[in-house]
Amino acid sequence: MRIARRLVLALDVTDARLAASIAEATRGHVDAVKVGWPLVLAAGLGIVSDLSRHGYILCDFKVADIPNTNRLIVEQAVAAGAGGIICQGFPGEDSVRACVDAAGRADVFVLTEMSHPGGVEFTAKHAEDFARIAMRAGASGIIAPATRPERVKALRAIVGDLLILTPGVGAQGGSPAAPLLAGADAIIVGRAIYEAERPAEAAEGLAREIASARRSA
Repeated sequence: MRIARRLVLALDVTDARLAASIAEATRGHVDAVKVGWPLVLAAGLGIVSDLSRHGYILCDFKVADIPNTNRLIVEQAVAAGAGGIICQGFPGEDSVRACVDAAGRADVFVLTEMSHPGGVEFTAKHAEDFARIAMRAGASGIIAPATRPERVKALRAIVGDLLILTPGVGAQGGSPAAPLLAGADAIIVGRAIYEAERPAEAAEGLAREIASARRSA
């Protein structure tokens, strides 16, 4: 995954035409588009292929099963055009490694800690372990909470040069600058862009804010 603008769009909509329209409108302002189960269940896996015409697609499937099942899921995502896949760390290193092996040249990101308030109930207590699993399994990076920048900093100390993507900016209360200053490589933003009256302008504004934060750091 190439990071230039440090912004990933979380396209959590269920209408295929709307998804394609927003992806096309924002492509010049984001590094990737993240799609999850709501859109894929509504539009079919082919939506990944359709959207991949606009750039890098990160499939947020939170893959979390035994190694063989993980392999099958990741193979289907990659065949559909995914540039990256998100998996869970809690099934263990063998399950994460199966994702990495099946992904081939595609990236695998391990979810270490979720960004919503409930994330502190379980994932936060084990995030460091999940980060170490990501390192040992050969993952491309991890997912960490933009809503808790101090956790991004702590996880950065573990994963070294692995990519860190951080959801939770905007609707969940996270600021664009804080996770980046704490060591994140990119922020993941959904509703603040796709629910905006003009998504392209919203994405452009966030990109400018990110650039400003980098200059002042």
